[in-house]
Parts: sequence; structure tokens; C-alpha cells
Amino acid sequence: MFYCNETQDKIKVAGIVEESIVDGPGIRFVVFTQGCFHNCLGCHNPQTHNVNLGKYEPIEKIVEKIDENPLLKGVTFSGGEPFLQAKQLSKLVDELKNKKLDIITYTGYNYEDLLEKANEDNGFLELLKRTDILIDGKFDINKKDENLLFRGSSNQRVIDVKKSLKCGNLIEYKF
Repeated sequence: MFYCNETQDKIKVAGIVEESIVDGPGIRFVVFTQGCFHNCLGCHNPQTHNVNLGKYEPIEKIVEKIDENPLLKGVTFSGGEPFLQAKQLSKLVDELKNKKLDIITYTGYNYEDLLEKANEDNGFLELLKRTDILIDGKFDINKKDENLLFRGSSNQRVIDVKKSLKCGNLIEYKF
């Protein structure tokens, strides 16, 4: 199911946006991962679903692009489904640890499911531990709300991952 674990030094991307103000607070570098099995009706990025599309981008090249912009507040992982490449994205975050950038990860999974399914093979917990803010849950076209900040439907939650992991229960993030 997790198709990319054999290429630990590369991330299969659908695209990269070097400056975004709609994928989290501040100016953000956004990595759109390739591959998603959720197939949410009305998905904003359906071109990212097919795991056979996209291109492999070396982690070191992504870091170089991030280093070029001193105005970045953070890095956002979107998709596709970032947790299909959790280990690779964790490695990218590790390369950025001294840069004081916050990390936002979008996922169609629920936070609780990620914790329950986490194991050494899929790297879910590794990526969660490196994520500051998690926007979880499948996009639900019946709950679409264009007035929500940084999410598409009201069932999706904005989670403070660091506090949630520390406390052992879900803590919503407040912008």
C-alpha cells in the first residue's frame, strides 16, 4: 500500500509551490505529494491521486529550494496523501530542523487512525512527531465551507500535534 518506501532520498511529487499564502499561515513552501487512495468527491487536487504519475524529486534539491527563500514561515505537505510517503517527508523535515520553519501536514486520514495504524514500516508516527499542525479528515463535499481557514470542509480538524502527542488526547490548534 505504501508505494514509495524504497526511495528514501526522494519524494514523489505532483508539484511544488515555492510561495503560498493559502496552505497555512505566513508564506509557505508547499510540497504536493503524488498518490492518494481516498478519492474524495470534489477533491481540490484529483490529479495527485494516481500513484503512477508525478516525478521523484531528491530531498536535497527540495531543501536547496527552501533555503533560497528567507521569508518562509513554514513548509506544508499536501497532496495527494502525504502519509503514503511518511518516511521520506520525515527525512525532509529532519534536513530542515535548524531552519525554524513550522510544518503543516494535510491528510485524508483521521489523527486517531494514524496513531492506531502507525508502525515502523509506514512511518506514520515519525511524520506526526515532526508535524506541528495536522489538518485531518477526508474532504466531504456535503460539508464544504469556503469560510474555513486552511481547510475545505467542516469535518476536517486543525490539530496541534505536539500538544496532542504530549497530552495523549487531541488538542485543536487555534490560529
